Amino acid sequence: MIQRHHAALLEVRNLRVQLESRRVTLTAVDDISFDIAAGEILGVVGESGAGKSMTGSAIIGLLEPPGRITGGQILLNGRRIDNLSADEKRRIRGREISAIFQDPLTSLDPLYSVGRQLCETIQTHLGFTSAQARRRAIELLSATGIPGADVRVDHFPHQFSGGMRQRAVIALAMAGQPKLIIADEPTSALDVSIQAQIITLLKRLCREHGTAILLITHDMGVIAEAADRVAVMYAGRLVELGPVRDVVRQPQHPYTQGLMASVPSLVGERDGLKQIDGSMPGLDAIPSGCPFHPRCGRAVAVCRQHRPGLLAAGPAAAACWLHEPKLAAAFAAPSRGAGPVA
Repeated sequence: MIQRHHAALLEVRNLRVQLESRRVTLTAVDDISFDIAAGEILGVVGESGAGKSMTGSAIIGLLEPPGRITGGQILLNGRRIDNLSADEKRRIRGREISAIFQDPLTSLDPLYSVGRQLCETIQTHLGFTSAQARRRAIELLSATGIPGADVRVDHFPHQFSGGMRQRAVIALAMAGQPKLIIADEPTSALDVSIQAQIITLLKRLCREHGTAILLITHDMGVIAEAADRVAVMYAGRLVELGPVRDVVRQPQHPYTQGLMASVPSLVGERDGLKQIDGSMPGLDAIPSGCPFHPRCGRAVAVCRQHRPGLLAAGPAAAACWLHEPKLAAAFAAPSRGAGPVA
């Protein structure tokens, strides 16, 4: 497990992302903070609409209008990058930060061979000659597990299977030797057996190259297998942050407990899978206080009135008043307001 005294490669401090129109301003990412060390995989998990992908887009500088960063800071190796110009952000993308998306075809141009796309990226960011770039492209394809890389380098995206295309995208993401990769649902479109291979590949990249990875997914199984630490998001906010092993075994936030209770287990006894009642609120209907309180079986008055920050909860931190010692008595008897989550 990564020790937290290591210097952070990426620091996200009080990040806020809003969607603005003439009539309304909606907050999609609300005051979140975390960091990632070199060689670490931080998993970001939550339901659709939690703000996971918006966070990744903000970091890499690819927010689509009307979304924009309205608060906080993003630092890479101690240098602030959220306030750079469009040209400066473009120079960082590919060289210092790369991305892997859910659909490989959004990253690969169907009109050019995979090798040509790799060579262009390598030459742009590393200044290699054409011959050097081609050798490097073959090395990258081979390193990502594509057999016959010296031949496949001249093939077009449509000549690759889904799993092989995703490997090619990972090779493309690594081409500029970036320090950080934003991987947004990189395995969700793949078969389970291919998912495992891609996860193994990402873990090897971290181990061998010291690359940091922000792994965005809705799948707690992927997080448990791949990540060192996990950040759980709900309604644009961080609700739990801690080492994967601890969060998976003993989740400290009722929402995380609900997520874990809905995951099938091959070991131990479980009466059956449980679901979290209700649904995540829309950006225009986020309740006051803790945004999870309408779905939480342990909510009390303070949960409805005041938003909790991240509080110490063993090896993790959880944004839940349950972990505020002064309020322990209030949680001794669960309220009858909502259905249980775990």
